[in-house]
Amino acid sequence: MSNSTSRSVGSVRSVGVPKEIKTAEHRVAMTPDGVREFERHGIDVFVETHAGEGASISDGDYVAAGATIVPTAADAWSQDMVVKVKEPKAEEFGFLRADLTLFTYLHLAAYPEVAKALLAAATTGIAYETVQTEVGALPLLAPMSEVAGRLAPQMGAHYLERHNGGRGVLMGGAPGVRPAKVVVLGAGNVGWNSAWIAAGMEAEVVLFDKNLDRLRWVDQIQKGRIVTLASNRGAIERNIADADLVIGAVLVAGGRAPVVVSEDMVRSMKPGAVIVDVAIDQGGCIETIHETTHTDPVYTLHGVLHYGVGNMPGAVPHTSTYALTNATLPYQLEVAVHGAAGAARRDPSLAFGVNTVAGQVTNAPVAEALSLPAADPLTLLLATIS
Repeated sequence: MSNSTSRSVGSVRSVGVPKEIKTAEHRVAMTPDGVREFERHGIDVFVETHAGEGASISDGDYVAAGATIVPTAADAWSQDMVVKVKEPKAEEFGFLRADLTLFTYLHLAAYPEVAKALLAAATTGIAYETVQTEVGALPLLAPMSEVAGRLAPQMGAHYLERHNGGRGVLMGGAPGVRPAKVVVLGAGNVGWNSAWIAAGMEAEVVLFDKNLDRLRWVDQIQKGRIVTLASNRGAIERNIADADLVIGAVLVAGGRAPVVVSEDMVRSMKPGAVIVDVAIDQGGCIETIHETTHTDPVYTLHGVLHYGVGNMPGAVPHTSTYALTNATLPYQLEVAVHGAAGAARRDPSLAFGVNTVAGQVTNAPVAEALSLPAADPLTLLLATIS
């Protein structure tokens, strides 16, 4: 352990990095550079064999950085703290326990069965997506929102091709031919990146949001290349009916995404139009959407292709692994060095990230989405180490 590092009561001695098992999920929760940082603080890191393979990181890379490679998921999950990318699957629920701190994307509003498993096991669950700064920023959600936002027009363009079931429309059109019309719902990190990339593909882009200041910011940067519209039902209805591609990018931090496109609106769309709902991790903002996978990404309803992959950045795991871990590493270290209680007390943004402790929900929007009471995270966390 570094002589300059003071460890708090409740700090962890070991961290496990299991291989992700969600369908076609190739990201990994820690890079070799992350291992070096943990080792520098005297915390041992145990990586399940081949965990980084999908992101082009070998077991040898981890060993060279100081990690121990373990043969099974059980070995990785048996450590004091486990860091992941995606929520635990049913096959992993048996690894949850009361003395475990789990730090990952949880999206409990969309995955109530995961919430039930965490509560039943009394696991301390910290969610990347609800770590929130004083100004409302979501620093651990932002990098994956940026990646997913940039992927959304790419996926939409792919499925607009006729042989993939779409209308046969080229995003940028051609000289004398109208380009694709892309409607983006929400001007946050996902929506802004989606609109930006779609505009770069020379599509006709309409970006909706309720926040007029955000729309002003987009307008100032894009100088009219993206049409910005205040979000209301009538304007959305008119534009959805004429859209070739609709990208859902509406977010409520920790809570379920509101439905802004009704089934009737979907019925009004052109045959072969495409919907990409990036909000699917939070339940989706399109009434007709349900979650799909990278191996079976689309289905057709009312003549419209629906893309609802819940782990879109997993399609580009090398890029998204490094983008994610650049953001998560400082917070992971804070929790490991100071313990969940100490870290939440030192950093209010991490207190927002705590979703479950000792069998109770500790984040208000998550609790509301699950119709459960919300407990104070610090009170429960301090009780677990007293």
